[in-house]
Amino acid sequence: MKPALLVVDMQKAFFRESPVQAQSMNDAIMYINAGIELFREKGLPVVVVQHMDEYDQLLPGTEGFDMPEEIKVLASDISIHKTYGNAFNKTDLYEKLKALDVDTVIVTGFCAEYCVLNTTRGAKDLDLTAMLLRGALASGKPENIAFVESINEVISYGALRKVLE
Repeated sequence: MKPALLVVDMQKAFFRESPVQAQSMNDAIMYINAGIELFREKGLPVVVVQHMDEYDQLLPGTEGFDMPEEIKVLASDISIHKTYGNAFNKTDLYEKLKALDVDTVIVTGFCAEYCVLNTTRGAKDLDLTAMLLRGALASGKPENIAFVESINEVISYGALRKVLE
């Protein structure tokens, strides 16, 4: 198994949409950062996925497009800009992962029931193993996180750490 960690749509603009959503996203940051640290420690790829939407002016170079400073991404991480819910749709994400011999994706981020779920399903459609990192998902409707976890493979941080030893 060679995994990559995907950090999906944890962009500043989404923290501003509602207090419940912002709290859910803030709650996920600790687990996302732990995952990032673990993947870096093991020399494994971290992929930053950012949603673009011209209508909402969510574009590179705008403040809302950026990731918050609390999330420990680096300029050297793989960067994907997407316009669909599925980060594999009409991007070069799959090609970048295959070039690194990645066969498994650990998915984190926002929004559990939309982009996270679509990206997880998209990975499976491409014969990649896809898992969600427990505690690392966010939603404007936190009850949807439990639903998304219930229909996908989920791994805890402790189990992921053990598997990557």
